[in-house]
Amino acid sequence: MVKAYLRYEPAASFGVIVSGESNIAYDSSGKHLLTAALEKVGVWHVRQGVCTKNLAPSSSNSKGLSVAVTSIASSSSSLIASGYADGSIRIWDLEKGICETTLNGHKGAVTATRFNKLGSLLASGSKDNDIILWDVVGESGLFRLRGHRDQVTDLVFLDSGKKLVTASKDKFLRVWDLDTQHCMQIISGHHTEIWSIDIDPEERYLVTGSADPELRFYTIKHDSADGQLIANKSETDVNKDLPTENKWEVLKPFGEIQRQSKDRVGTVRFNKSGNLLACQVAGKTVEIFRVLDESESKRKAKRRISRKKEKKAAKEGLEATEKGETDIGAEEGSNPVVTVMDIFKLLQTLRAGKKISSISFSPVTSKNSLATLALSLNNNLLEFHAIESSSTTKLSAIELQGHRSDVRSVTLSSDNTLLMTTSHSAIKIWNPTTGSCLRTIDSGYGLCGLFVPGNKYAVVGTKGGTLEFIDVRSGTCVDVVEAHGGSVQSITLTPDGTGFLTGSADHDIKFWEFQMVQKAGEGSKHLTASATRSLKMNEDVLVVAVSPDGKYIAVALLDSTVKVFYMDSLKFFLSLYGHKLPVLCMDISSDGDLLVSGSGDKNVKIWGLDFGDCHKSLFAHADSVMGVKFVRNTHYFFTAGKDRLVKYWDADKFELLLTLEGHHAEVWCLAVSNRGDFIVTGSHDRSIRRWDRTEEPFFLEEEKEKRLEEMFESDIDNAFENKYGPKEELPEEGAVALAGKKTQETLTATDSIIDALDMAEAELKRIAEHEEDKSKGKISEFRPNVLMLGLSPSDYVLRALSSVHTNDLEQTLLALPFSDALKLLSNLKDWACIPDKVELVCRIATVLLQLHHHQLLSTVSSRPLLTILKEALHARVKECKDALGFNLAAMDHLKQLMSMSSDALFRDAKAKLLEIRARSTKRIEARADTKQEKKRKKKQKKLDVGHVWS
Repeated sequence: MVKAYLRYEPAASFGVIVSGESNIAYDSSGKHLLTAALEKVGVWHVRQGVCTKNLAPSSSNSKGLSVAVTSIASSSSSLIASGYADGSIRIWDLEKGICETTLNGHKGAVTATRFNKLGSLLASGSKDNDIILWDVVGESGLFRLRGHRDQVTDLVFLDSGKKLVTASKDKFLRVWDLDTQHCMQIISGHHTEIWSIDIDPEERYLVTGSADPELRFYTIKHDSADGQLIANKSETDVNKDLPTENKWEVLKPFGEIQRQSKDRVGTVRFNKSGNLLACQVAGKTVEIFRVLDESESKRKAKRRISRKKEKKAAKEGLEATEKGETDIGAEEGSNPVVTVMDIFKLLQTLRAGKKISSISFSPVTSKNSLATLALSLNNNLLEFHAIESSSTTKLSAIELQGHRSDVRSVTLSSDNTLLMTTSHSAIKIWNPTTGSCLRTIDSGYGLCGLFVPGNKYAVVGTKGGTLEFIDVRSGTCVDVVEAHGGSVQSITLTPDGTGFLTGSADHDIKFWEFQMVQKAGEGSKHLTASATRSLKMNEDVLVVAVSPDGKYIAVALLDSTVKVFYMDSLKFFLSLYGHKLPVLCMDISSDGDLLVSGSGDKNVKIWGLDFGDCHKSLFAHADSVMGVKFVRNTHYFFTAGKDRLVKYWDADKFELLLTLEGHHAEVWCLAVSNRGDFIVTGSHDRSIRRWDRTEEPFFLEEEKEKRLEEMFESDIDNAFENKYGPKEELPEEGAVALAGKKTQETLTATDSIIDALDMAEAELKRIAEHEEDKSKGKISEFRPNVLMLGLSPSDYVLRALSSVHTNDLEQTLLALPFSDALKLLSNLKDWACIPDKVELVCRIATVLLQLHHHQLLSTVSSRPLLTILKEALHARVKECKDALGFNLAAMDHLKQLMSMSSDALFRDAKAKLLEIRARSTKRIEARADTKQEKKRKKKQKKLDVGHVWS
């Protein structure tokens, strides 16, 4: 009989507050901060400091692979966009916490995303050098813009979404006209890669940040209704010397400001009101600039000019001073030339404790400060700072829900209700079920740990050679014992639970016994331990394991061997050699028959403890094996490696059962629950992951076939013609292409459409034959094809087309042969009569006409079909537009009626409006009265003067 195993599935992931690969962003309300936490988007409540939601792709969509979030953008509504390392983009509804749609188009990681002001369009840039414009409402790609020669780093909409400015590592800025879909301006001048760009809310200035020592500023020209260019006043002031205006010049250089830091710029962002500009560098500082308004900047320019004149006059003497005074008067009378230094003034420099990954301004400003700035640091930490006119104040930090560095060890309590993790400066106690952090204890660099029987205390071995005794209930360190001269590499409990063993880099193995002691001046007793005996080795001890029956001690040494000793007499029993590199982890099965060792040579060896023979050597991981643990009372075991994978094995059959993917960096440690119902892993990516055993059985052969299929599917993108065919040529200047990309889903959709067309054709043939037989007098009952689900042939094909995702439609139709495209076109006339399918029919017709234009022109039989379609589609689209227009007008009318009949919602606003109007009317009347009074007095004065003269 074939043996069945139970599957393990990813259940929870916690410990990551913010990962450094992506930016952070506030939502439109300013209450929540959106952060990337590896493959999830964390939604943090700013005031409460808790994670209210985790937006993670469902496991069915992600095929078990976890892809990191690389970019986040929030819109003016409740929608947010997250870009991923595989090039996909997901649109989420923040209120509901669900994924609205997934957009596939980029071939490289998404590096920048930005919504337009309305939130109807989304622009995305990627490592594949392309920019794609997405229709958020229609959930489809509009077009792809090509022209950059290196990855796109940032982008921003201009002119209410009519233009797009993009920055790239190729040192160029490009301005794209989205109506005509072409590049209208290329701006050079940067000496290094441009990393970030932004515009102020009023769209007057654009700022760029690169590795150059200065920030560059550009003024923005806007198109008016008659097509003429409008510039702001400061721009006309600075550029009035230029003789001609260039029609295509949207951005004009305005000036440069020297930065304080020598590091490259990470992010430049204006706040919502536009009075502050923050420049975050790749180090620990954020430079904050004050943006002066027009009157302040003019005043500053006048002061600068007058100081300049005074200095010049002082040099040239008294005569020059008199002349200078007249010049000053003339200069001050006219508009002074406002420079970039007059508008942007360095306010202060904010310094963080660690390297800053990203920044974001809160859209809501508190009364006491100019703005609130959120920082994400590269040590898994979020900070919030209030920016005031003279200083910055740290408001709060989100830090307790994760470690500052790698998780080096994970340990489960005997009842599996507590989980202890160690890192370079802290020990954390977690609830493994909910993923909530219960206790945080400051400590040394913890390398290993264990729970003392009873789960009230825990012991941690540190890099400094000490043992730290932790009271779990109070979350305090009750004792520190100097245990070894080198780092404590391994710690294991004795089978009777009265003590433990430690192995260290000082070549010693020590045996310890638990003791309860009372310090002088303290009322209560606490736990400590005393060394009872020790065993000296010739090399550094890396791992210590004790057999469950307490008979043997296994010791892994730096010389790549495993030595086995008798526990009672400490006499040598066996030497297990065969690994080419040191053994980094090992475990002994519950029955004491098998020992499994994992090594830096990427192999796992299964040994028999009776004779010390190697049962099997398995090539387990693509990098060092860092952790190995048996499932209790079985011969199944788990391994964790530096290749980011966790694997499940059968030690009797020497077979790989499952591969668990999820971590984004090296997996350092793992722990298995007593019942084997879940495992916990800790990693260099600072995440702690729980994998639960499900009730779903699987079979070894099926799993092997599935792995082969996955290998085959992953190779589709790297097919022979892709690998060895000619490389894609560099795109033309400002080239436009289709937004989508070929994926496994689009190929499957194409196959389903072709199958539906073939089935429909066969069914139509059967119907025709039946009708012919009926006309000849042969009476037979017609039985429709059950596979068509009771639908007519035309409806069955329409069902197959309707099931294709909106974003994948173009790529799906692109793979259809011309003969099948003709069959589809012949059905479009009937489908156009269905009101809710008009949009789909128009899209299919447009795409097919674009793809097969030349063939359709040369195919005589297609001309009558196209003529019929032209008439039918135009009429149907007009009907739809009329219906939509009628509905909109009716809704407006209803809104007016409602506001007239009940003004409860708008009563306060109306009252305020009436009050403001009354005040302004009074003011205007008062001014008019004053003017009339002045005129009357002036007239009277003239009359009086006339009388005097006469």
